[in-house]
Amino acid sequence: MIDWNEMVVFVRVVEEGSFVGAARALGVPKSTVSRRIAALEDRLGARLLHRTTRVVRATAVGQSYFERCASLVAEAAEAERLVTSAQEVPRGRMRLTTSVLFGHRWLSPLVSEFLQQHPEVEIDLVLANRFVELVDEGFDLAIRAGTLGNTEIVARKLGPVYMTMVASPDFLRQQSIPTRAEELSTLPCILVGVDNSGATWQIGGRRVSVSGPLRVNDMQLARDAAVAGIGVAKVPSFLVGDDLDAGRLVRVLPELRRENTGVYAVYPTRRHVSPSVRAFVELCLERFAGRPPWLLADDPE
Repeated sequence: MIDWNEMVVFVRVVEEGSFVGAARALGVPKSTVSRRIAALEDRLGARLLHRTTRVVRATAVGQSYFERCASLVAEAAEAERLVTSAQEVPRGRMRLTTSVLFGHRWLSPLVSEFLQQHPEVEIDLVLANRFVELVDEGFDLAIRAGTLGNTEIVARKLGPVYMTMVASPDFLRQQSIPTRAEELSTLPCILVGVDNSGATWQIGGRRVSVSGPLRVNDMQLARDAAVAGIGVAKVPSFLVGDDLDAGRLVRVLPELRRENTGVYAVYPTRRHVSPSVRAFVELCLERFAGRPPWLLADDPE
């Protein structure tokens, strides 16, 4: 049977890096921490922690267990905080960031609505077509589209995003128009990522290796390069809706199933989330429920 006390103690030991630190954070004797960890390892039949005189760190299986337990413990703590802080009033300054396109089209109206609802809040809204480090740059909240790789942030999905492959008409007239996903490996493609990331595309449930003359770190730059005729780009459909309508871009292999990622509200930690951040995320979830406004007409639900 699951023992939540053991789980909480284990998570805190990994977070603090020591039994002493965990005991201090939990307000219990170190002997209690040691006893709980020993009982947990005995019950699971696995060694979860490496112990030395200087540091305590998770074993490989312990790290996997921690990643799952930490989320459960945080969710339980958040549920309690939602009850105990129900009467808290959002106030103070909140720093918020998102991409330029998403900010102008969909977030700006929500910011105005939120400020009308919560007059004691001040918002710094920064639009940037780059990856913003929330903690390092002092942001409370970001709205991001795509696949999230940072396990140190909290993410609430606001809705789906469908990726689509596009190229300029001039580019396709000069190249052989692909009829199968595998043919993309022979065409110039625009990669999004750093180092060797972005060199494999998920297309219609298949993985295809791609290459090309340009690698960028931002989807807007990939869209711009596709319009300029540099190659095929794989970008969120909402980023190129106007270009498709105007004929600046056309879909490549439109008959293939489009991959689904998402738009997320992300913030650094579940601990000590401000009432302002919590209230703004809830407003986003409410306004974007159902079919989000950024989906194109031919995007699935």
